[in-house]
Amino acid sequence: MNRESRPSPTGRLVADDRLIVGRLESHGAANYQFSKGASQSYYLKVVTMRGIEVLWGKDLGRALAESRSQPKIGSVIAARRTSFDTFTITEKRRDEAGRMVETPRQVKRYQWIVESPEFFAERAKLARRVRDAREEAHHAVKSHPELASTYLSLRGAQEIAERRIADPKDRERFVALVREAMAKSIKNGEPLPDIRLRDRSTQRTHDVASPPPAQKRDAPTR
Repeated sequence: MNRESRPSPTGRLVADDRLIVGRLESHGAANYQFSKGASQSYYLKVVTMRGIEVLWGKDLGRALAESRSQPKIGSVIAARRTSFDTFTITEKRRDEAGRMVETPRQVKRYQWIVESPEFFAERAKLARRVRDAREEAHHAVKSHPELASTYLSLRGAQEIAERRIADPKDRERFVALVREAMAKSIKNGEPLPDIRLRDRSTQRTHDVASPPPAQKRDAPTR
């Protein structure tokens, strides 16, 4: 089964962002869907519980090379399509008069993440913690320091809502949307934000996971 996009009930092609888990059988650069006249792409052939699936996307080569788990042929992998970039290409075709004309067309280039199933399981656990509005930030960060920048971003969203949104219910909805967007990004396996705080008094940059160093008192004047 070739997995590039799937038809919706209306017949339109929509993104398939499900997690695909299976044994990596082969991968490499090839003409799209192995068609002789198609453009170059990259594929992963994965043996899943449903059978063999062939994933296509130019970004798959990068995703595989940059994977933390560095899977090999025979490894069990998990792959997910996360986002896309839109750009314009020029296609050549003949018009009704037989003349060769160039026609611009917008296409999407999808971004992929290829990791171990354990990686996505851990990310799903982190996403559940971020979704839980009852979870206190310092408790979550204490057990998962990698979430420090996520909670800092969420606190920033709350401060923005307090300054700019008058209705308390609208503020809650805004923060809930931000929280859900962050949790979804984490679950998808996208990189966690690397945010640092700048101490205005010292003009030093500190990692949010740890407090800034204590200020030294000036030595007494002699």
